[in-house]
Amino acid sequence: MIDAPWLSILWVGPVAGAGIVMLLPRRGLAKGVGLIVSLAVLTVASLLAVGFDVTGDRYQFVETHTWIRSFGAGYTVGVDGIALALVLLTAVLVPLLIVAGWNDADDAPLAAGTYVALMLAVESMVMLSFVALDVLLFYVVFEATLIPLYFLIGRFGGNRTGPDHTDSAASKAALKFFLYNLFGGLIMLAAIIGLYAVSAGSGPGTLDFQSLLSIAPETEPTVQKLVFLGFMVAFAIKAPLWPFHTWLPGVATSAKPATAVLMMAIVDKVGTFGMLRYCLQLFPDASAYFRPLIITLAVIGIVYGAILAIGQTDVMRLIAYTSISHYGFIILGIFVMTSQGQSGSTLYMVNHGISTAALFLIAGFLVSRRGTRLISAYGGVQKVAPVLAGTFLISGLSALALPGLAPFISEFLVLIGTFTRYPLAAIVASTALVLSAIYILWMYQRMMGGPVAEGNDRLRDLIPRELAVVTPLIALLLVLGVYPKPLLDVIDPAVTHTISTIDQPDPAQKIAAK
Repeated sequence: MIDAPWLSILWVGPVAGAGIVMLLPRRGLAKGVGLIVSLAVLTVASLLAVGFDVTGDRYQFVETHTWIRSFGAGYTVGVDGIALALVLLTAVLVPLLIVAGWNDADDAPLAAGTYVALMLAVESMVMLSFVALDVLLFYVVFEATLIPLYFLIGRFGGNRTGPDHTDSAASKAALKFFLYNLFGGLIMLAAIIGLYAVSAGSGPGTLDFQSLLSIAPETEPTVQKLVFLGFMVAFAIKAPLWPFHTWLPGVATSAKPATAVLMMAIVDKVGTFGMLRYCLQLFPDASAYFRPLIITLAVIGIVYGAILAIGQTDVMRLIAYTSISHYGFIILGIFVMTSQGQSGSTLYMVNHGISTAALFLIAGFLVSRRGTRLISAYGGVQKVAPVLAGTFLISGLSALALPGLAPFISEFLVLIGTFTRYPLAAIVASTALVLSAIYILWMYQRMMGGPVAEGNDRLRDLIPRELAVVTPLIALLLVLGVYPKPLLDVIDPAVTHTISTIDQPDPAQKIAAK
């Protein structure tokens, strides 16, 4: 592989592309250039995957430059197996979202080029979040991501396809999202200042992640717990973990489907990724201390999200609540602190992104045809749009973790990893398997089965542009459901490093030894 600053290219490319797209005069040209830029980013991510050595150093393609010397902060980037999996997820989804939202901004008050540029800006910042190896650098992009997302939700939402889907509702949802996440970010900033003070107490102050690994665990226990909570609250809001989830349903129903998927399938992963990299590794003792509380909240979120999904009358809100349940599984797997649980959680992040993207986008295509999000307005869709109904069924079955589809193995690993240490939590979380079958199959039966409802007789099936979005997602659900080994081979070594860093005995190793 050619020696080049690949990780810098990975995030600089989309932000530079966003600047170019903003300057283009023609709407179609702006969209085309944006798509080309996102495909170029996918190419770079693919080269990183090919060049990544699963038996090599923990962090690869590392770049280090001085940034703010007085704070001990630098521009340091590198990628491990966990980050690489999420980089690939982001690189795959963004081009599909640009195509899915091709006409989303045509009637917006801002130019279509601005819409695409904002999506590229989010991609750039998320990529840098995943590869940053400096705490201050991570924080800067963690907070900066809020700005383009605020405009994507507030200015490009409000497509009036439901009773509460107005420009006003979109603005309120964007403001709530922004304030919630800004509040969490400010708490994390205070924690970062505390972390720097701790590092300065034992030598030159630093915010380099790898240097902090040897400093933070020796911190006085009370201080470590407070700093841990500062990071954890910010990540719990971003993820979102119950009860910090209340901003998500409003965003899911007010934003354009492509924007909602960008949020739920990609951006929210920064929160769970931050738990794995920063909370667990920098504050292992505090993580172990708060583990029972966080596991309890995760299990509540799993069941709560599933139960509320059953009672929804709005298809988009239903899918949003399924994501709250799924994020509970991801956080549960992280904090049981077993190799199976954390490998399952990382794989779950990828599989959830693909599954949610497929389900939400197909639902969005249907809503754009019918003009309403109400489940009761549909019926008999499989008779007039069989391809749309069939792909919706596969996506729905993946959301309930049907064996043979990608989310199954990740959910199975999380439950096995949980059971080896917290059997009661695993048993309660398993009830979501039944609940998910209820809300997915009941939704499908009401919307796609039965006689053709009035107004649905002229619904058209998926068009070529929509098929170009849905086909790769369905293919990934099938391939990763049957053969997840290549992705797990990348993830597992990074998880092993994490387990060794937090110095937690792994029940999986004891079972293997027997």
